[in-house]
Amino acid sequence: MSARRKPQKASPKKVSVVRRQSGSLAPTGDFAALVERVVAIIENARSRVVRTVNSEMVLSYWHIGREIVEYVQCGEARAEYGEQVIEDLSQQLLTRVGRGYSTRNLWYFRDFYLTYRERPPSIRAETFRTTLVQNSKRLDEAKILHEARAEFTQGFSSRLSWSHYRALLKVNDPAARAFYEIEAARENWSTPHLERQIFTQLHLRLLKSRNKAGVLELARKGQAVERPSDLIKSPLILDFLGLSAHHEYRESDLETAIISKLSQFLLELGKGFAFVARQKRITFDEDHLFIDLVFYNILLKCYLLIDLKLGRLTHQDVGQMDSYVRIFDAHERAPGDGPTIGLILCAEENHTIARYSVLNEYKQLFAAKYVTYLPTEEELRRELERDRRIAEATVDAPRADKSATPKRPTRTKGRKK
Repeated sequence: MSARRKPQKASPKKVSVVRRQSGSLAPTGDFAALVERVVAIIENARSRVVRTVNSEMVLSYWHIGREIVEYVQCGEARAEYGEQVIEDLSQQLLTRVGRGYSTRNLWYFRDFYLTYRERPPSIRAETFRTTLVQNSKRLDEAKILHEARAEFTQGFSSRLSWSHYRALLKVNDPAARAFYEIEAARENWSTPHLERQIFTQLHLRLLKSRNKAGVLELARKGQAVERPSDLIKSPLILDFLGLSAHHEYRESDLETAIISKLSQFLLELGKGFAFVARQKRITFDEDHLFIDLVFYNILLKCYLLIDLKLGRLTHQDVGQMDSYVRIFDAHERAPGDGPTIGLILCAEENHTIARYSVLNEYKQLFAAKYVTYLPTEEELRRELERDRRIAEATVDAPRADKSATPKRPTRTKGRKK
């Protein structure tokens, strides 16, 4: 009898080859996809942890602020007493807990509680009521503020960190503060971007007629884009382009600077814009017309044409943009697109032209001022106040003219001219 062979042990290399051939291991392409999915899970978990930590910090600071306010109110009714309490508390916390509890921060916590004392200390779900966005009826101030408060009955936003809320504390007007809180959470603004929008008074620049009721409407629903006028802000602040206000530059320089800083320009331009073309050529009866910049707004599903002007707005600028819009609508607009919007960006506004031209009638045509520097808060406040007065006078004047103008007698046919 022949000797029995001992079963040979398969080498690890052979085993791996057999397994690959049997398909028990995923192909290389699928493995790369697996890695990407796992990485996405880890990154999402980390971001949720960060948001949770930020949310807990916001809630803890609200509670600390409440403790300070209630303790001081139960003590002596003197300002010096409150200052001494905060200084003593800060020293104790720095010794026992560590950094982050300076007297300055404790004052912030106190102000945070006093500002949001009616807000329950909880984190709300990130859903925005569609009824607030869709309702455009005129409401009185009390009702608007009531609904603005109702929007936040579930507490604080998980998307906003303590640094966001500290920036919001700088806004004294409750309606404006509510607007910035809605927009910062809805649009995922960074803290520096929120601070920039507050400094440049976005809530006022968004309003065609800058009145208190309009600001309260923004507080009630944020920036709801329902019509072209909802997108237009004035002035546009283009300090990030790096163009000095004291040196001469050409329209082509302005256009090139915008293209080089396109992402920042899109943020300043507003919601839902995508870049389409530069120097877009449209042809009409063998004539070639060139539009400086073309964008598409995904919210209104329409194109935006921008014409850049270095000087003051003129009748010729308005007529040219009117032609651009009409020709673009006739030859470039696709089925399903809304009417094209035309925007003339000029260095200096002309309210007379705006009042007595197609700008005052055509709801798709606008003119707005731009500045290439960051104005001071006082400069911006004065300019917005001046524009508000002019806008109110422009609205009221045609009504008065219409009521005061007597009816002209009708001419009979055949009368000599």
